Amino acid sequence: MRRRIYRIIELARDKDTVSLVYDILMLIAITASIIPLMFVEDEPVFHVIEWVTVSFFILDYLLRWLTADYRLQKKGWSFVLYPFSGWAIIDILSILPGLGILGKGFKIFRVSRLLRIARMLKFVRYSGKMQVLWRVIRKEKGVLFTLMRMAVFYVFLTALIMFNAEPHINPVTGATTFENFFDALYWATVTLTTVGYGDMVPVTDIGRFISMLSSLFGVAIIALPSGVITASYLEELRKQREKKKDNTNP
Repeated sequence: MRRRIYRIIELARDKDTVSLVYDILMLIAITASIIPLMFVEDEPVFHVIEWVTVSFFILDYLLRWLTADYRLQKKGWSFVLYPFSGWAIIDILSILPGLGILGKGFKIFRVSRLLRIARMLKFVRYSGKMQVLWRVIRKEKGVLFTLMRMAVFYVFLTALIMFNAEPHINPVTGATTFENFFDALYWATVTLTTVGYGDMVPVTDIGRFISMLSSLFGVAIIALPSGVITASYLEELRKQREKKKDNTNP
């Protein structure tokens, strides 16, 4: 019985109709739970949506906990370890705002609404392609982490150079340019990503020269992770196709 429940709540495979219906219901529940976040007003119907969707999430969490040994393959320890797994934590973050446990004080920081956004991560569980991408990220996490550290170092270095090269007050307009180091970090980040909002720009020649170099290097640094993920993603899809071909041609 528990094995059948496990197969139902997992991503539908082998034309399992019941599992497919379960996946669709959960996707509808996830989508419906996000709708109230698109409105400022707190309508009564939103409370009904919240109650129904959170009930679905609680049931899903309990069923996954009940069948944790099939997923983690650690016998009795699976039931102890499951609440601390990544997906279980996401599930709990999705449930807590609907239970009112956080209290009204947290609403000052909009924590309750922000935690509801975590429900969007549940879409990954019910999308085969997204799961492939997640496996790719886990597989290449060493390379991606190295590239992230390179990007952070570059942002910090560029911000430090710009903060000391630029005057903190624009000599022409009298407006502040890089009033504090966080402003320089903000500028360096949006320049690295080649977004460049234009709300904070250097006013000296040396500052503009630094900005040009930062933009050029930013393109290269941002392109590296994209190339790694794309290559690994295509390799994972190729392996999946070969696996399906082997299964259909025994």
